[in-house]
Amino acid sequence: MFALGAAALALSSCASMGDGTAAPATASKANHEAEIASLISRMSVERKVAQLVMPDISTITPADVRRYRFGTILNGGNSGPGNNDKAPAGEWIKLADAMWDASTAPMEDGGPVIPLLWGIDAVHGNNNVPGATIFPHNIGLGATRDRDLVRRIGAATAAEVAVTGIDWTFAPSVSVVRDDRWGRTYESYSEDPALVGRLGAAMVEGLQGKRGSPDFLSQRHVIATAKHFLGDGGTGGVDQGDTKGDMATIKAIHAAPYKPAIAAGVESVMASFSSVNGEKMHGSQQLLTGLLRRELGFRGLTVGDWNAHGQVLGCSNTDCPIALNAGLDVFMAPEEWKGLYETMVRQVRTGIIAQSRLDEAVARVLRVKFAYGLFDKPRPSARALGGRFDQLGSPEHRAIAREAVRKSLILLKNDGALPLRSNARVLVAGNGADSIARQAGGWSITWQGGGDLTNADFPGATSIYGGIAEALKAGGGQAVFAPDGETDQPVDAAIVVFGEEPYAEFLGDRKDLAYRDEASLALLKKLRARGIPVTAVFLSGRPMWVNPFLNAADAFVAAWLPGSEGGGIADLLIGNAQGRPRFDFTGRLSFSWPARCDADAGNGRDGAPLFRRGQGYGYRAAPPRRTYAADCAIYAAERLESSLFGRGRFSGLTLSASDAGGSAALVNGLGSSPGGRLVAKGVDRAAQEDSRQFNWTGPATLTLAPAAATNHDLLVDYAIDVAPQNPVRIGAQLDLRETLNVAAGKGWRQMRLPARCLGAAPWALAGEAGLSLRISAITLAPPSAYTGDCKGIF
Repeated sequence: MFALGAAALALSSCASMGDGTAAPATASKANHEAEIASLISRMSVERKVAQLVMPDISTITPADVRRYRFGTILNGGNSGPGNNDKAPAGEWIKLADAMWDASTAPMEDGGPVIPLLWGIDAVHGNNNVPGATIFPHNIGLGATRDRDLVRRIGAATAAEVAVTGIDWTFAPSVSVVRDDRWGRTYESYSEDPALVGRLGAAMVEGLQGKRGSPDFLSQRHVIATAKHFLGDGGTGGVDQGDTKGDMATIKAIHAAPYKPAIAAGVESVMASFSSVNGEKMHGSQQLLTGLLRRELGFRGLTVGDWNAHGQVLGCSNTDCPIALNAGLDVFMAPEEWKGLYETMVRQVRTGIIAQSRLDEAVARVLRVKFAYGLFDKPRPSARALGGRFDQLGSPEHRAIAREAVRKSLILLKNDGALPLRSNARVLVAGNGADSIARQAGGWSITWQGGGDLTNADFPGATSIYGGIAEALKAGGGQAVFAPDGETDQPVDAAIVVFGEEPYAEFLGDRKDLAYRDEASLALLKKLRARGIPVTAVFLSGRPMWVNPFLNAADAFVAAWLPGSEGGGIADLLIGNAQGRPRFDFTGRLSFSWPARCDADAGNGRDGAPLFRRGQGYGYRAAPPRRTYAADCAIYAAERLESSLFGRGRFSGLTLSASDAGGSAALVNGLGSSPGGRLVAKGVDRAAQEDSRQFNWTGPATLTLAPAAATNHDLLVDYAIDVAPQNPVRIGAQLDLRETLNVAAGKGWRQMRLPARCLGAAPWALAGEAGLSLRISAITLAPPSAYTGDCKGIF
């Protein structure tokens, strides 16, 4: 424990017991409030503002923390200690100690010392840290309908977060999804508000401990966050969109899950990127203050999403008093924190921000810190679980995750193919069979998941193939692994694992729910034509139109995104030597399954769903034999995607970077050339990492390779701050130096690169030291009739 300025706090309500659990609260609320008032009275405007500005660890150092005394910090999905998003657990606790020490160092002016809180998106386990248990995403947990299981998952997640010294998770999501085309559908438990509320409250209790118990917010628990307030699941399948309708209906659907979360004691609520009836949530006083606090009775702190305050009309990332006045307490300002801090200090001094509102927000932050017992906690590594790496991915936690996988699986078809005998020889195939990254989905080690991640990045985890192989070996059988299904060995049955590639947030938005994967469909048909009973295991973050796949398989299992414990799937698919099941399917759909493939399908909008919410089959209650209508105009039609890159997503375009050291692929537009002369990173334009920045420190080439030959022009949305001093060439003839010189310092612009000047793909963009270019979109456009030279302004 340390002194707060001249007066040491002795708060019996936060006293710590020897085993790391919290002692029962004995101090009164009034005493707590008196301490908060005392602290605020001794804080300067600068220190108060610092409590409300949350920077990302990728942009600050412990020295910055000591200087500014931030009240909170975070790490984004692609941020890790030392800017290494694959940093091992030891680096996380080391940085947590350094940040803690900086925030608790004595103040030179004798002002009060207030330790910081570190927040992380631990949304299905401590998913940023290699070796952690990765639980099924919420859509799978919704299929279990098991509150006790969800509560245990929350407690296990809290323990693994505490191991790394972090205090706060931005979970659970209590979104009620009304359109499964939304890229965050898998973060929701259900389309049913009541089920979302029950499971959301259970997760809050697991993460924080039971309210009123001695274990509440002990050193074995972390602060939870209900998100994203309000209506983020009602935006018509568009991330950061607009939920429209009468307020009574919006409240009945989207506010309903917050009531049980607040009753469970959730200490923070995150505001949504989205709007309600055209008003951005971060600027809505009616909802952030009127509904959340006055109607629902929330007393904790409200935290913003990644630069979302900058989207409010009249605001920017560094200037948004509207959000504070609306009821936002903590601004998530990952990179532009200094500008926001300086602006807020100035606005308080000039009266734009009222002192009373500043003090109110600071009080809310302090109230959460007192509830968490932060002032009595030692540095992170000295806490009950700090540095206890045996708890990270422990056998006990992995057993809970495996149970969750078993209980989340939905059997949609079984024409006698399942269960498989444990002494059988089984072919295991498909693009998801031996990919832990694919079965984990987004928010797994990295923000988007997938990409260049391999099974080695998930130490201790088990792929679906690995679990099947283990179960068969134990029963005297054999797993034959052949991703493409080609094998010379005779087999008794086949399991084909396939599904969506990993994604997160807006990068997962879809125009429709038709699942397109001709290779996997052909594989199912080929194996079945050979007389091999085929079980399809479908990995997805939402229900999708898969009728052709249902028809092509003898059994079909919706496995969602099961996480690190692939053995849970084998528990249900592999029976004993006599072919009797070891476990039965108990999962039931928490979302209706679309009967049609068009854009309006899903969530009941298509009339009668293929499978209704609550439906699911098992070995005792077998699904009826049927053939599914497989006609789909949009599924069969050849579609040309005009966008090669947009909203952070690449479609039919790959990038590579080369220099004197060789060439390297830039997976999802991220990485560097072998010699380090060209570095690509994600940056923000309108949303988190929706753009890419390319920095040259020497001669290097960025190569853009479309998946198919094209004679189209390229439209490139770009920004450049400093005029290049050397030639910048792309394609056959184009010299962009004049164009970039004119655009320097003028914000975002668009250039058109004529096909005649570009020449045949791939296109090589060659630059020199000092060139720094941001790109937010690359689009194919019909070839223009441009006949001028290739050195002008484009």
